[in-house]
Amino acid sequence: MEAQAIQQVGQAFASVFVVATYTMRTMIPLRVFGILTNIVLIVVSYFSAHYWTVLLHALLLPLNSYRLHQMLQLVRDVKQSVNSDLSMDWLKPFMTERPCRTGEVLFYKDEKAEDMFYIVSGRYQLVESGIELPNGAIVGELGMLSPSNKRTQTLECIEGGLILAVTYRQVEELYVQNPAFGFYFLRLASARLFQNLARAEARLAERNEPKPAAGPA
Repeated sequence: MEAQAIQQVGQAFASVFVVATYTMRTMIPLRVFGILTNIVLIVVSYFSAHYWTVLLHALLLPLNSYRLHQMLQLVRDVKQSVNSDLSMDWLKPFMTERPCRTGEVLFYKDEKAEDMFYIVSGRYQLVESGIELPNGAIVGELGMLSPSNKRTQTLECIEGGLILAVTYRQVEELYVQNPAFGFYFLRLASARLFQNLARAEARLAERNEPKPAAGPA
């Protein structure tokens, strides 16, 4: 009777957790409730001798815990980037490698934008502005924020190397899973936009700076 009572109480709690997971709109609370559900069902199934259920949730528990840690780490990394060097290194685990050849055009101005790139090696130049991008730079994120989703400049590889690519759809999925990520990503992209504008203005000022007059021979 005692085991049966424990089973009934445990099943009631597990049912509450399962229902609660369906009300969660974001991934972090969903993972938390998933972990709690795993723990409750492990305990209940053990006392009711349902060992296959114990095994199943014993496998799901570390998976849910890892996914929760991954999402929390992602938000921390994005937040830290906003408050420090505006780096997007945190996005690298979600990107795929793509080699580039000298002279290859990665995208053209005004074409539809669907992905962004992280420069690992090689040399790349934004053709219209003449800006050469350093290793570690992210390029192509502005197309995601543009209402028309179009490229604002042409990107050309001027020395072969390696880039990492991630689609806008993957970034959107990260946002849907955790709105906090989307908030910090928007702040980061905005800060990088202002940084690029300041760089372009400084470059334009250098070009327009009057040259000193030549002295007498």
